[in-house]
Amino acid sequence: MFAALDSATAQTQDSKQSKAINQVSLADVAAGKATIVDLTHVLNEKNAYWPGTGYEPFHLKTIATIEKDGVLSKAFSMPEHLGTHIDAPNHFETNQPDLSMISPDQFFAPGVVLDIAPQAEVNADATLTLKDIQEWESKHGRIPDGAIVLLHTGWGRFWDNYSRYKNQDAMGKLHFPSYSGEAAAFLIHERKAKGLGIDNLSIDSGISKDFAVHHVVNKAGRYGLENVAQLEKLPARGFFLIVAPIRIEAGSGGPTRILAILPK
Repeated sequence: MFAALDSATAQTQDSKQSKAINQVSLADVAAGKATIVDLTHVLNEKNAYWPGTGYEPFHLKTIATIEKDGVLSKAFSMPEHLGTHIDAPNHFETNQPDLSMISPDQFFAPGVVLDIAPQAEVNADATLTLKDIQEWESKHGRIPDGAIVLLHTGWGRFWDNYSRYKNQDAMGKLHFPSYSGEAAAFLIHERKAKGLGIDNLSIDSGISKDFAVHHVVNKAGRYGLENVAQLEKLPARGFFLIVAPIRIEAGSGGPTRILAILPK
């Protein structure tokens, strides 16, 4: 079904990139000898959220103050799928792990960034294709098995403008770029990606009706990462990712801190 995308040149590049990132140790991170990029949007009541029935904005209220109670404490409420968050495998598929059941080893992996921002600039409904992946691997080397794949669409620049971010037309249809089902299937099955992430509302394009990408990812027991921030600050490869979601029993998703670790 899928054409082979490997080449001698790609393998050489892959080896060089892997060697560079492998030089970053946990001791380096602790000693401040690595660069850490926070890929997480700050949660507040201005955050974009899925414009569906039952969804609502993030809410934060003060329940105790230092002046009155001797301590500052607050309570928050939000949908699971708001802000920078994870979609657990049970989000679109039955008989798949909920958020609390995902093995911790799935939250640490090499990361790669694919880029369709130029296509998205002229077509809000653009999707990542197999040809895009082939061109990326020809330039940067084979996507390593077990990586977390991130897709840069450029949509992060609209984060503070909810109307532009969801890009909803007069008929109520959303328009923003994402993965195609075919590309997602290749990344999940042929490259064994632990998860797929994106810098907008969904790992499916805004106009999708069947949510094919979600089904591909979740059926394989993998997860999605949505509203990922600052992808423009990352190289195409040569970094590690730490994904740290809240642990909700029976949860289908939840707010998630995502950190990229790069050599200095």
